[in-house]
Amino acid sequence: MTKTIQDALGDTTLYPLWLDHPAAPAPEPPLIGRTEADLLIVGGGFTGLWAALQAKEAAPERDVVLIEAQRVAIGASGRPGGIVSTSVMHGLGNAARIFPNDIDTLEQLGHDNMQGFQETLERHDIDADIEWNGEITVAVEQAHLPQLEEELELHRKHNYDVVYLNREEVQAEVASPLYQGGVWSRSRSGIVHPAKLAWGLRRAAMALGVRLHEYSPLTDLHRHGAAMIARTHDGEVRANKVLLATNAFGAGERRIMQRVAAIRDRVIATEPLSDEQLGRLGWQNRQGIYDTRTQLNYTRLTRDNRIVFGGRVGYYYGNDTDPAADRDIRTYERLAQSSFTTFPQMDDVRFSHAWGGPIALSTRMAVQLQPYHEGRVVWAGGYSGFGVSASRFGARLGLAMLDDTGAPELELDCVRTLPNRIPPEPFRWLGAKLTMYALDDVDAKGGWRKAWINFVHRLGFPL
Repeated sequence: MTKTIQDALGDTTLYPLWLDHPAAPAPEPPLIGRTEADLLIVGGGFTGLWAALQAKEAAPERDVVLIEAQRVAIGASGRPGGIVSTSVMHGLGNAARIFPNDIDTLEQLGHDNMQGFQETLERHDIDADIEWNGEITVAVEQAHLPQLEEELELHRKHNYDVVYLNREEVQAEVASPLYQGGVWSRSRSGIVHPAKLAWGLRRAAMALGVRLHEYSPLTDLHRHGAAMIARTHDGEVRANKVLLATNAFGAGERRIMQRVAAIRDRVIATEPLSDEQLGRLGWQNRQGIYDTRTQLNYTRLTRDNRIVFGGRVGYYYGNDTDPAADRDIRTYERLAQSSFTTFPQMDDVRFSHAWGGPIALSTRMAVQLQPYHEGRVVWAGGYSGFGVSASRFGARLGLAMLDDTGAPELELDCVRTLPNRIPPEPFRWLGAKLTMYALDDVDAKGGWRKAWINFVHRLGFPL
């Protein structure tokens, strides 16, 4: 198998598949000189783009400037699996865990958010390869079936269009000998091309008058009277309000870093499958898939029938957001092995792309809002995945907090409270390394690994 994996990764491009696309727009010029704005948005990922678009749609006269350190979607927004769902809190089970008092409201807001998501794509003619085929959570061991039954009941309680699939039924959907059962949520969820979505939001925002400057990293932000002054390498923006939409890259700020760790997610993608190869998979309904192993994997198909397979999280000392390991093909060998174990009939595929990068992990696994400078500045981030669609909701909350609109959702616990703090270095790194080691084999070996993972659960991390 080692030789097969090395061969399969032999010509792999270490760059996100989504961003390696001819539709990538030319960059906008960097900010040079001084300017003023009603609203400054820092960060050109999904949260920043959704915020810019929603701000202009709500108030066309509002002057909005968006600055991005590199290119739009170059961060976490250009790297995800691209599975979208109604959840705005990292899944229904996670929402019930952290905000049981608000779960009904959060579910309604999640459905409203997905409705707005879909309407935005239609209104602005954004072609993001969207497929509304639902999502399946699959059990990879018999011991995980009770977990599926709990998920099924929770979804039914909240009126989802959901069905249970036994072993034969789930393998009729997707042919994997690992899949022992599944829960298929069939409405308001599906798959999307993340970069095409980001580029479509970019185009729509600029068409409404948002001023975008790429290659304009924020170097300083301070208050000056009633306004905020933001400096970049070559420019300066004086703005009444600032939304920091930097997600994991915001972890360099002390207050954010106390509650967010820059955990690394890794993804691989195959070359396009032939019709014969696709036939071996089944997968005619093309759902996005998550599995129940503790070291979770997720997978989906692309429009041109590539398998995208993700998982294998990691952490580097000091919230390092650019470790050399992400540019070493050996880093992706275990993920490739997991892919072959999941789909052994696909042992002749080769991987065209492999990539990794930071996502913002908190004890909530969901968006948080941190105000600064008496509410003139708000940071929105911490999605821990699931952010392709939830970022629209996070952006809306961030704008509502900045504008002090009095919207009822500002009274929700997810807005009024913050996640638990994460221990500082070196304890953070030691705990993360031990946790990642335990995650690799906890399902098969149990023992001290299971005890440690249970301890981490009690600290608040739902691994």
